[in-house]
Amino acid sequence: MFENNDYPNSKHDISRNSLHADCENCFGLCCVALTFVASTDFAIDKDAGKPCPNLQSDFRCGIHKNLRQQGYKGCSVFDCFGAGQKVSQVTFSGVDWHEGPETAKKMFDVFPIMQQLHEMLWYLTEALTLKASRPILRELNLALDETVRLTQLSPDSLMKLDVPSHRADVNALLLRTSELVRTESRRQLKSSKTSRKIDRRGADLIGANLRGADLRGVDLRGAYLIAADLREADLRVTDLIGADLRDADLSGADLTDSIFLTQVQINSAKGDPHTKLPQMLSRPGHWSIT
Repeated sequence: MFENNDYPNSKHDISRNSLHADCENCFGLCCVALTFVASTDFAIDKDAGKPCPNLQSDFRCGIHKNLRQQGYKGCSVFDCFGAGQKVSQVTFSGVDWHEGPETAKKMFDVFPIMQQLHEMLWYLTEALTLKASRPILRELNLALDETVRLTQLSPDSLMKLDVPSHRADVNALLLRTSELVRTESRRQLKSSKTSRKIDRRGADLIGANLRGADLRGVDLRGAYLIAADLREADLRVTDLIGADLRDADLSGADLTDSIFLTQVQINSAKGDPHTKLPQMLSRPGHWSIT
């Protein structure tokens, strides 16, 4: 793997630590800007731009330690990829929506846009650490630099962005990265001689029994793995970008070298002390009690 400061032609040194939510430096934007729909994930309906009733005046959650027990499972899963503190402290220069009510709506509109850009940064910074991505390092660095530039735009400019178009360009590079990484993995494993199906992109695997499955090098992009049994499964070098892991059982599973996995996906799944995670992801607190 490369270190961030070794990226050829990169203009930015992006720490992946900065792409995690830092709630202490955010104005509770996820608790205000986003819509809640009453469901198993949220106890109430809440419109975008309306503060959650549990949000306190200091922007802290009044039930943070008991979110899941109080019916706010969705909040315990959420991660903004660091967009909250970026919008709060950089885009709006530390002026919160109480102090600047005239810009409150603009702040709330910018937040989900910044979240998408920071999510792309998460994937791009990961792609740049993968040895197999050497052939497209220049393109990845250009995409990283452009995404960083977009995050630094003014609020008005951010709201005019064609985010889907930029995401499509980034996604094309991530697809190429995934294929390079998984091809190299298959070469090392000599798995090309097996009959294992490696493309399960978008597959309906809801509730599937995949316990102990060897899924190394499999493309599970956008796959529906809701409530799937993945206990003791080998998910190394598996592309999991966009895979729905809600309530999937990852107890004892090995995800150490999986590709494009996020904290949100891990937070939404089940696991145990034997689940092996990538270095940049944390073991959710609720895993010890569910």
